[in-house]
Amino acid sequence: MASVDVLNAPGVPTFQKEDTCGPHLRSNQGSYVNSSSTGWMRSTLLDTPLEELRARFNSEGYIWVKNVIPREEVYDMREHSPRDGIFNTSSDPTAHQGIGGVPIESTNHLLDAAHADPVYRTFLAHPSLRAFIRNFTGWKQERIVDRAMLRHNCPGSHSTGIHYDQYFLRDGDDEFLTAWVPIGDCAATGGGLMYLENSTSLGQELENDFLRKAQHLPKEERVDAFNKFMSKDGFMCHDAVEFQKMHKEKVGRWLVGDYEAGDVVFHNPWMVHAATKNEDEKGRIRLASDLRFYEEGAKLDRRWMKVWTHDDGL
Repeated sequence: MASVDVLNAPGVPTFQKEDTCGPHLRSNQGSYVNSSSTGWMRSTLLDTPLEELRARFNSEGYIWVKNVIPREEVYDMREHSPRDGIFNTSSDPTAHQGIGGVPIESTNHLLDAAHADPVYRTFLAHPSLRAFIRNFTGWKQERIVDRAMLRHNCPGSHSTGIHYDQYFLRDGDDEFLTAWVPIGDCAATGGGLMYLENSTSLGQELENDFLRKAQHLPKEERVDAFNKFMSKDGFMCHDAVEFQKMHKEKVGRWLVGDYEAGDVVFHNPWMVHAATKNEDEKGRIRLASDLRFYEEGAKLDRRWMKVWTHDDGL
């Protein structure tokens, strides 16, 4: 599909699909989102001036940056999965679910091992990614949380429901940066992230409401994403159509992109997002990593300063 140059400022190229109708998307549950309520994210070139990157991030809540990490180095990481990641259609997708779905007990040790794998831990420190974060934020030094989740999403399986990141990290500062790193190409319908347009203020509003309700709870419960005022699985909803209708006066469309290996999407702690249902035409398993970065010296959510395990309660 061709792209069109949509200049926001002289000499600053950004790209988005020409399609007048949005992509054909759905979430874990519910019907497909009407194409009038979906749209294409704008991608941004790596050499875009920092002022423009920061202005767009502050305005839109995210930036999708192309080629942050060399493509072949991303696929070198994916080789452990394996490289192409085509799902065996004779298998039951519900038996191969990852984080965000409901993994079967017999696979938990595999998920635990993948998060502790030295190859993955080294990938998280990729110098190109880290240098971009320092340049973009102006931080002298960044600090990644150790609980860096490696998510896979097989065609037909369940994955990440609708949420914003801050309510999972309530015990730290709310000025962290999330980096969503697709480990391999991921089409718009391939289980990658979709973002709810203009939802930063909604995320802040919902969080303030949750905190108000929980103000009399003990601190341990108050910061818990699974407390009695939250849903049992930590997500606000699994139906993109329903959630969008609930907040239609405050938000826009569900936005998504055709992500490529090497791309990174950065978003703020309040941006509402979820995974699309993986209906990839090539049958690819979506693999991606969720990373959170703080400025060195910020108050961290210490609960997240340990490697992810299936039973860590977070």
